[in-house]
Amino acid sequence: MSWLETELREQPAALARLLERQGPHATELAAAFRRDDVRYVLIASRGSSSNAARYAQYVLGRANRVPVMFATPSLYTIYEQPPRLEGAVVLGISQSGASPDVRSVISEARRQGRPTLALTNDPDSPLAREADVVLPLEAGEERAVAATKTYLNSLGAVALLFSGIANDTVARAQLERLPAVLEEQIELSFGTAPALSAYADAVGATVVARGVNYGTAFEIALKIRELSGLFVEAYSPADLMHGPIAAVRPGWPVIAVAPTGPAHETVAALVPELAVRDARLIAVSDVPELLARADTPLPLVPGVPEWLSPLVAVVPGQVTAMRLAQLRGLDVDNPAGLRKVTLTR
Repeated sequence: MSWLETELREQPAALARLLERQGPHATELAAAFRRDDVRYVLIASRGSSSNAARYAQYVLGRANRVPVMFATPSLYTIYEQPPRLEGAVVLGISQSGASPDVRSVISEARRQGRPTLALTNDPDSPLAREADVVLPLEAGEERAVAATKTYLNSLGAVALLFSGIANDTVARAQLERLPAVLEEQIELSFGTAPALSAYADAVGATVVARGVNYGTAFEIALKIRELSGLFVEAYSPADLMHGPIAAVRPGWPVIAVAPTGPAHETVAALVPELAVRDARLIAVSDVPELLARADTPLPLVPGVPEWLSPLVAVVPGQVTAMRLAQLRGLDVDNPAGLRKVTLTR
């Protein structure tokens, strides 16, 4: 078994470990977000961590109803003209904690006297040393180049922060049930993986999602690109309809991530447009009607609250990325031209 598959299958245990070790500190960790002078949340991240940050935009934005935005690291590093950060609580998300540009944002925020928090899998990393507070991801060592359990635990850490900020015991109970759901989802997704052989000839794909799963679309696209080298892009259905849908030709695979929830209909409404273009629809959903309309249904375990669905919906995408690479005879643990830790400024 590859390291990638091993670590993918370790995700339920990794999430359970995060909740067990860091769950008791959720309220304390979230204290910075409840300060009276906080007017917005600023997140610094790169790569897969930026897809976790997209999830944080929705979840943390709903927690205390303040804007959540992305930092522009080049202003801090290349141009050396960082913005004023009055009113910000600054969050750095980095699985390795080593990227200089993410660290530079946290460092500048501390210099300006703003509260800072780091989400990282290495509590002794440079990023962790810069931040006021550290939330370790507790994912354990990850050997495959492509992130699986560190990404999922980044989502789990964001969800844990949400429960602490909102002081929501119902949300916390829902989160505590997720490791068992993930076990079921992993088995379900590996069971449907043989159907992906139909895409052995694919040269690319489009991934669509909206709402809390917007980041899931980007993460699935990134995983397929990393492992297979295919040209895959992610869009909101709204953005896809503003021009990029013209590139969807007959036979083009479109992965629609649309679990039950308020955002489902906006994704499902795209299906007739895809049918007109004779695209091949891969549906990641727990909604029977959408699964029935798909060329390739990738079912989700039902009953997951929408706000937590990204932790489950990413699993079929991870399995898809792995399967597409295997169909091409590629090394899923060491994709060509990539390294585990990327240092950027």
